[in-house]
Amino acid sequence: MIEYWDSELPGFGLRVHPSGCRTWFVMFRQRGKQRRVSLGTTRQNTATEARRIAREKLAEVALDGLPSRKTTKSRAKEAPLMREYAERFWADYAHHWKPSTRQRNRTGIDRDILPTFGDRRVDEITKADISFWRDGFAERTGAFNRTIPILSVMMGYAEQIGYRSRGSNPCRGTPRYKRKRMERFLSAREYGQLATALDYFEAEHSAVVAAIRLLIYTGARCGEIENLSWEWVQEPRIMLPDSKTGAKIVYLNRQAAEVITSIPDRKPTGLVFPSVRDPERPMKLGMHWPEIRNRAALPDVRLHDLRHSFASTAIRDNISLMVIGKLLGHALAETTSRYAHLSDEVIADAAERVSGSIASLIGVSQ
Repeated sequence: MIEYWDSELPGFGLRVHPSGCRTWFVMFRQRGKQRRVSLGTTRQNTATEARRIAREKLAEVALDGLPSRKTTKSRAKEAPLMREYAERFWADYAHHWKPSTRQRNRTGIDRDILPTFGDRRVDEITKADISFWRDGFAERTGAFNRTIPILSVMMGYAEQIGYRSRGSNPCRGTPRYKRKRMERFLSAREYGQLATALDYFEAEHSAVVAAIRLLIYTGARCGEIENLSWEWVQEPRIMLPDSKTGAKIVYLNRQAAEVITSIPDRKPTGLVFPSVRDPERPMKLGMHWPEIRNRAALPDVRLHDLRHSFASTAIRDNISLMVIGKLLGHALAETTSRYAHLSDEVIADAAERVSGSIASLIGVSQ
């Protein structure tokens, strides 16, 4: 990373990232602390525009702390530091999230939000600050995409309780990093390789193998099977009281029902797949999956890809997207539409075979 400083305006400069991206910035000292604020990329602002914004920011900093005339637009409340506000926000808001979401969001706040914004007042954070913060995630794009919604909710709630003016959410309009969608579907041969690997591990890890087979046969999410309780198993269905999209029914086909029947020591209640070390906690399939997939010579296949493969197999069997959405428990049709291109491939293949048959009937060479 290289930085070039402006000879005309002290503190104003240009940062060149290893990726080739160039961002303007201004550095200054405010209330005893050194600060750096991003002013957008060279595509967004010319040097003249960025220098003008830098001058305005430096002028604003120079006036910080001086007495000013109160207006009707003055803050209704004195905004706290983000570090203090985060605890108020958490107490008020976190109980609306599912436990797994709470855990993930708490990590995002503590690891990625507070180290940058913790000592800033809630109402001081600007869009330029968010842009500069985003630049720091160039090597962790997924982390930024998961964290920016959390910060946006925090800023929105700050507006509601009077710590920021209405409509001032600095996260609004900030683009997420584009990431290549991970889509991996097992072929018939790869299903055979996986079946052989599961047979190999079954004697030593029968519960793990049974859980993975349920993922294969039902298309359920990994967490839904890991946390499955016996009281939810009501054959021929599994009645989940909660899931990523709310209450959900997992339909047990013959193969899935046989897996359930094969599990020893069935109980009226409790976990179907408890951890060996702590029976009160669910097993973690992710701990065993790397060894199983390597045995199957499928090192790039994730557990979630079993769910994708369930959907792709259903497409090949001419099952409609609407029905597939019901089987997978998608709350929105848009979620299932990601598999539409597979449906197009099946239809195109069918059209090719039909036209080939017609061509042979009328004596046209193929």
